[in-house]
Amino acid sequence: MERRRVVVTGLGAISPLGNDVEANWHGAANGISGIDYITRFDVSDLPVKIGGEVRGFDPLEAFGAREARRMDRITHLGLEAARQAVEDSGLKVDESNQYAVGAIIGCGMGGVNTIFDGMDTIREKGPTRVSPLVVPMMLPDAPSGKISMEYGLRGPSMSLATACATGNNSIGEAAEMIRRGAADAMVAGSTEAGLVRLAMASFNNMQAISRRNDDPKGASRPFDKDRDGFVVAEGAAMLVLEALEFAKARGARIYCELIGYGCTSDAFHVTAPLENGEGAQECMRKAMRDAGIGIEDIDYLNAHGTSTQLNDISETRAIKGVFGERAYEIPISSTKSVTGHMMGAAGSLEAVLCVKAILEGFIPPTVNLENPELPECDLDYVPNIGRKADLTTVMSNSFGFGGHNAVLIFTKYQEDGAG
Repeated sequence: MERRRVVVTGLGAISPLGNDVEANWHGAANGISGIDYITRFDVSDLPVKIGGEVRGFDPLEAFGAREARRMDRITHLGLEAARQAVEDSGLKVDESNQYAVGAIIGCGMGGVNTIFDGMDTIREKGPTRVSPLVVPMMLPDAPSGKISMEYGLRGPSMSLATACATGNNSIGEAAEMIRRGAADAMVAGSTEAGLVRLAMASFNNMQAISRRNDDPKGASRPFDKDRDGFVVAEGAAMLVLEALEFAKARGARIYCELIGYGCTSDAFHVTAPLENGEGAQECMRKAMRDAGIGIEDIDYLNAHGTSTQLNDISETRAIKGVFGERAYEIPISSTKSVTGHMMGAAGSLEAVLCVKAILEGFIPPTVNLENPELPECDLDYVPNIGRKADLTTVMSNSFGFGGHNAVLIFTKYQEDGAG
C-alpha cells in the first residue's frame, strides 16, 4: 500500500510564552523570555527559585469548577492546547468519521500534582478522605482519554512517555498511524506540569538546572560557555494531523506537511547522552531517510538545546557528524532559551514553532548566547536576534532521559509532493 502523506491542519499551544499559538510565536520570534520567579508554590527553602510557569490561565473559567476539579494540571493544559488545535483545524468529528480520528497525547511525568495533593491528604486527614478520582487523574493517559471524550474521538487513543522526547514521539507515531491507514486524522502532542517542588529539588541535586536566581530571563542560555543548566517549565502543545486526501476532501486549510520521523535509543545512561551524539546522529539520518531527502535539503534546525553542559556539546557533535561541513551553513536555534525546558511537552511546542517558522519565513533566535563555548559550540545558532529566511524544510530534535531520541521533519506543502 502506498504510504499516505500527512499534513498539519491545526495548532494549539500554552506555555510560559503565552496562552495561544500567536503569543508563543511572538515570544519565540522576538526572543522574549517567559522565564521568571516561581509563584505557584513556596520556593523559600529551594536553592532554585525560577521557572517557566503558565500564567493567566484559569482552569475553573476554562472548564467550570466541577470539571476542573476532576482533572490534574497536565490535563488542564493538554485539553486547552487540544481545544485550540481542533478549533483551528475546523475538523468536525461525528458518526461518519469518529472511528477514523484518534489522539496520541504524551506526558513525561503524569499527574504529579494530584499525587502530591493526595499524599498530603492521606497524611493530614487519613485514607478515608482521599478522593476516588486520584488514580484516574494521575494516570499518564488521563489527557488522551479526556481529549478523546471531549471530541468523540473513537480511533486510536493513547499516551506515550519518553521523557523529553515525548512530544516528537507522540507526533511521529500519530503520523505513522495515519500513514498506515489506522486513522485518517489524529490530535497529537504532549503536555507537562512537572514544575513542582519535588522535581525542582531533584533536578537541583542532580546539578542539572540553572541557579541563576538573580537573572531569570538570562538563565536559559544554550550553547553559551556560561550556561549552568536548564530551566524547568510547564505547558502543552498540540497539532492536528491528517491524511492529505482526508484533509482535501473536507476543504481543510493545510499549514505544511510532516515528511520525516526518526527514533533511536542511546542505550547508554539514564540522564547523560552519548558524548559523540551517535544515537542522535542516527536518529537525524533516519528522519531524513524517511523523508526521502538529503543533508542539503534542511533549511533550519530547531535544536534540543537544553542549556546543559553535556547536551549542547553532544548535540553539536551529532549535527556535525550528520551534516559535515554543511553543518556550518544551517541556521540552528534553541527556543528553550525563551521557554525553558517543558520536558515532555517541549518537542510539541517546538514542532508548533517549526510550523510557524515555515509559514512566517522567519527563524527564531537563541537568546542569551553571548559567548559560545568554543571550539565545541561553533555553529550558527542564530544568536539573540531572529532572521528572515525562505524556509522549505525544517528539522526538530528532541532527546530525553533514558537515551530516547526523536526527530521530526516538516516541509512546505506542495500539491505534487515535491519538497
